Amino acid sequence: MGQEPDILVLGIGNLLWADEGFGVRAAEALAAEYDLPEDRVRLLDGGTQGLYLLEYVTAAHRLLVFDAVDYALPPGTLKVVRGADVPKFMGAKKMSLHQTGFQEVLATADLLGQLPEALVLIGVQPEELEDYGGSLRASVKARVPEALAIALDCLREWGVSPAPRCRSARPRLNDSALDMARYEADRPDEGAACRYGDPRVLAVRGQA
Repeated sequence: MGQEPDILVLGIGNLLWADEGFGVRAAEALAAEYDLPEDRVRLLDGGTQGLYLLEYVTAAHRLLVFDAVDYALPPGTLKVVRGADVPKFMGAKKMSLHQTGFQEVLATADLLGQLPEALVLIGVQPEELEDYGGSLRASVKARVPEALAIALDCLREWGVSPAPRCRSARPRLNDSALDMARYEADRPDEGAACRYGDPRVLAVRGQA
């Protein structure tokens, strides 16, 4: 049997709600641009899976999370939180159910005595969340390279040497339909798709 990775890198959030997708987009970029040793690092699109991530979190000794976090700072501000402060920030101002779910993951891991010994949260202050089907806003997208640089420094501190990938060998972390360029280019305009709910459903509710 191979060695179980002791480092877990998670991108969490919801790609369907604009800047909520920051964590997943950062994890995608890390997977595409850097080769990480599979015996040391597990890199996951954690999405909004909540407690389904518990087994991965409890198996890790070191955890690095990318996410959009309400720090009450200007949009696009990147902030790094470490150690015992990570669960506090994940639960201080919940923007969505995925943060409630992940706070429960950390709390459960702690109760089990299996919380990773090192915790790092690389979070960005979102600009826009109420845009169904929207992509990252420019202020948030611009922070992805900086987030990766911080993550790479953390991994090096933990004894990992990430190697840049050549462009022709870049894998995808998730389905190609979720590729950011494709996701943005294929989005219907506002005349064809309601940004804040299906107008057919809204019309029926209005008649109730």
